[in-house]
Amino acid sequence: MTVRRLDPVLVDRIAAGEVIERPAAAVKELVENAIDAGARAITVTIAAGGRELIRVVDDGAGMTPEDLVLAVERHATSKLPDGDLFAINSLGFRGEALPSIGSVARLSIATRRHDSAHGHGLVVEAGEKGVVRPVAAAPGTRIEVSDLFAFTPARLKFLKSDRAEAQAVSDMLRRLAIAHPAIRFALEGEHVSPFDWAAEALGEDGQLRRLGRALGRDFPENALKLDAAREGFRITGFVGLPTFHRGTSAGVHLAVNGRPVRDKLLLSAVRGAYADVVPPDRHPVLFLDVLCEPRLVDVNVHPAKSEVRFRDPALVRGLVVSGLKATLAEAGHRATTTGGARTLEAFRAVFSGGSGNLSVPRPNFAAVPAWPLPSDGFGAVPQHGFEGFAAPSADARAHAAEPAPDAFDRPLGAARAQLHETYIVAQTREGVVIVDQHAAHERLVYERLKAERARTGIARQALLLPEVVELDPVDADRLNASSDELATLGLGIEPFGPGAVLVREAPSQLAGGNLQKLVRDVADALAEHGTAGSLERRLDHVLATMACHNSVRAGRRLRPEEMDALLREMEVTPNSGQCNHGRPTYVELKLSDIERLFGRR
Repeated sequence: MTVRRLDPVLVDRIAAGEVIERPAAAVKELVENAIDAGARAITVTIAAGGRELIRVVDDGAGMTPEDLVLAVERHATSKLPDGDLFAINSLGFRGEALPSIGSVARLSIATRRHDSAHGHGLVVEAGEKGVVRPVAAAPGTRIEVSDLFAFTPARLKFLKSDRAEAQAVSDMLRRLAIAHPAIRFALEGEHVSPFDWAAEALGEDGQLRRLGRALGRDFPENALKLDAAREGFRITGFVGLPTFHRGTSAGVHLAVNGRPVRDKLLLSAVRGAYADVVPPDRHPVLFLDVLCEPRLVDVNVHPAKSEVRFRDPALVRGLVVSGLKATLAEAGHRATTTGGARTLEAFRAVFSGGSGNLSVPRPNFAAVPAWPLPSDGFGAVPQHGFEGFAAPSADARAHAAEPAPDAFDRPLGAARAQLHETYIVAQTREGVVIVDQHAAHERLVYERLKAERARTGIARQALLLPEVVELDPVDADRLNASSDELATLGLGIEPFGPGAVLVREAPSQLAGGNLQKLVRDVADALAEHGTAGSLERRLDHVLATMACHNSVRAGRRLRPEEMDALLREMEVTPNSGQCNHGRPTYVELKLSDIERLFGRR
């Protein structure tokens, strides 16, 4: 076949297919141009998900007639003043958006510089460029894209519904708005929830207010500030508490030098940092911005600029993981405030029956026999109660003991009772704290084992009588292959024929436990994490399994001093706001909310 040069318009349409694969991509390119032009207010309007209309209006620098002519030409840009592809200080450079859009749609531009008396306009339709004409225009630039992909109908077949495309536009604009809080962003049109976010002041407070608008009003009070730096890289942002998580990764917002990205390296680092504190099927909520010299990152590895390539990816990943882990550890016992809110909502649902009227059966006091408590306040509760209610299972011995003078001022308060031999009820100056004793102690033991391993290695104790554990031959082989790793965790095993292992040593803190079940659970943990992830993550998972075996079980009655000791240790232990499986260890109910629940406010 004969080789021939493609028509320039066809070349532009091929380029458009790489950069403008859907309406959201066109909006992204146009909004990024507005940000690079110094805009302080950007308004986006769409119709039919962006297929029929995309309008982007900004108050940026605007363009001269000469710049306007060049802006719709191929291989023309204002973002490479020195011609250095490795020194990009803007949200470009990739794709030459305006000529690409103009080749597959009708593109209309009206622009005016702030020092000009009037504006200038230009229309590009199906790659055919019109002439520049004087137009009435406000300072800045107004771009309208009509009938997107009208000249490449095959592309239209691959678009989703108008609602789905509109939602993609909204998500994209929100990500840009999060990364640039000092700019006012507004979105209006069909199939979207319109918003108009005012420009925020520069600094942490402005960033946090913008995040509250984008990620929910509960985010600011459940967020932790992150600021970490190493060897030319700096990471700033706000990260949600581990118990403030969601079912999808839509709440994970990442940027590199102000450029929103969905980079695999950064997403993997975030997952690794939260793996120890968030359930496997849940995702954290956060915003991180990686700041570095432009030469340390290549932003041109992806046509849509959604991925980047770092010169030293291992350094960046390590900084993200260590920065996140340090920040989460500093949060100590803190758990999300939404836990208490959900608890109160559950109470309201019970008392209102979903209709605002009391629907709980009223107790028949006449049918209740005398119920004297033991003279010392201890002992089992008689197994009878109010009509319509189950007999309570409460231990009020903590209430019988006088709390320390400053206990009510502690973050988790003073233990006052134990309910159902599972939950510790503590009183603070401002409300009530309910603690899951098993979940809390499980995290305490886990953190203790991790600290012991990092410091001197986990202390182990030789068994007087070694114990034989029979397993599936595959599990036994897996345990034997990991015997060196398990030895660092205090578990000494050796082969004992096909399908069995001999346990000679166990961690001192687990002495006296059920070694048969422990070894089987460790085998399951290795099966789940033995072939993927780092050695540290694999060992942590095994440690979490061990900690579960040595924690205070639900159903165990605790003495008052044991309850208070548990609360005090939680207050000084990193990550104690959630158990090893990512579930909250306690909920806090504010006294003001409880009073509102009972109509006292």
